[in-house]
Amino acid sequence: MNTSTTDFKARVRVALNDRHLEQALGRARDGFVLKRRKAVDARPDFEALRDQGVAIRDHTLDHLEDYLDQFIQAFEAQGGQVHRAADAEEARRIVLDICAQAGARRVTKGKSMVAEEVGLNEALDDAGYDRVETDLGEYIIQLAHETPSHIIAPAVHKTREQITELFHEHHRKLGFAERVTSIPGLVNEARSVLRERFLTADVGITGANFLVAENGASVIVTNEGNGDLTATLPRVHVSVTGIERVVPTLEDMTNLLRLLGRSATGQVMTSYTTLSTGPRRADDTDGPLAHHVVLVDNGRSGMLADPRYRAMLRCIRCGACLNHCPVYGAIGGHAYGWVYPGPMGSVLTPLTRGLGSAQDLPQACTLNGHCAEVCPVKIPLPELLRGLREYQFEQRVIGRRPRWAVWLWGQVARRPGLYRPVARWSARTLGWLGRGQGVLQRLPMASGWFKGGRYLPVPEGRSFLEMLGGGDTVPST
Repeated sequence: MNTSTTDFKARVRVALNDRHLEQALGRARDGFVLKRRKAVDARPDFEALRDQGVAIRDHTLDHLEDYLDQFIQAFEAQGGQVHRAADAEEARRIVLDICAQAGARRVTKGKSMVAEEVGLNEALDDAGYDRVETDLGEYIIQLAHETPSHIIAPAVHKTREQITELFHEHHRKLGFAERVTSIPGLVNEARSVLRERFLTADVGITGANFLVAENGASVIVTNEGNGDLTATLPRVHVSVTGIERVVPTLEDMTNLLRLLGRSATGQVMTSYTTLSTGPRRADDTDGPLAHHVVLVDNGRSGMLADPRYRAMLRCIRCGACLNHCPVYGAIGGHAYGWVYPGPMGSVLTPLTRGLGSAQDLPQACTLNGHCAEVCPVKIPLPELLRGLREYQFEQRVIGRRPRWAVWLWGQVARRPGLYRPVARWSARTLGWLGRGQGVLQRLPMASGWFKGGRYLPVPEGRSFLEMLGGGDTVPST
């Protein structure tokens, strides 16, 4: 997947003026947030589950190579093959070699963010394979020639009306003459088109939500069943995943699954949880003749070795931080320019692609802390973003004007004798500008902040310290 994070501001401007996007994101956000809240409230021990999840992820990361070795031994003992890819280029080469050795022509794919991360889709297309996305959201954006805008709902930016037109354009040549507008009708139409492609695929590629070290299982969770068909019908199954997705035991996996379903879609469990342990055995009725697992590093070892950002590797890719982020909710995923959007993307993209090519992403956050509150494994995303901002400032990665603005604010904030009169003047000036209006809807040099219908309540004309103590000093307690 091509990286285009350097034009973040331009993409934001486009997104803020896209009414279809605003409509689609509004509907999805309300559904995700409400469903998660109900699922969490129904589980009184959810905070204890989160603590257990943190302990599992931290313990695994502390002993990552040991558990990877255990998984590899268990998986290969059952006839599977494991490949290690240091970077995106090596991951693409490994998968293309597997497809070539299988004599493949058609490749079906389940949803895999790591496959998106390493640019596998483009590599398969360029190599001439008939690539078919089988996740409904991924299938929709494949038809639209777009990339995912959400890690669990790839087509969340599309309205039903847009999907209707997209299906009508691509499916009428297959005999579907009518425009279908209902959700069940659209799903059935996609299922009818994909059925023949499932049956004629030579290689199936999926991701892996978890890898279980104790028994060598590769685990996928889906709500459509497409993952099972992708993994079992073709002659060859390839699982592409990050090295951090390993867990020690089945019990650990079940704990994380309880967190994943509730945090992602508000479900107790997803509809399908599938464990694959190598290729078909002699007494199996179905399954691939060969099963490969591609373990992708692509910068993860660097994060593992850096105590400042190691916690980011706890992520179980639930999408809760995106669903609760006001910035993502306003601009969607494509504005971030890479496969991982929202708060988690604002950390992962700079760490993976470099701060120089993603310098705006750590700033794309209000630091309201909601993402950390809902993260099932308690990743301190605001702290990580602040750390990236500090590093950018120290390394002069950001432009001169923002650096001077931060420096100037620091000078004022550290000097009470200067801060108090500045605060008094600011409160009085804003109060004067908004007199009789109740709210401020524009300010000099701050026009961007007010876009999208935002406003600023008019201050009373006194600073916080004045209101707190009647003067410029904090009253003693």
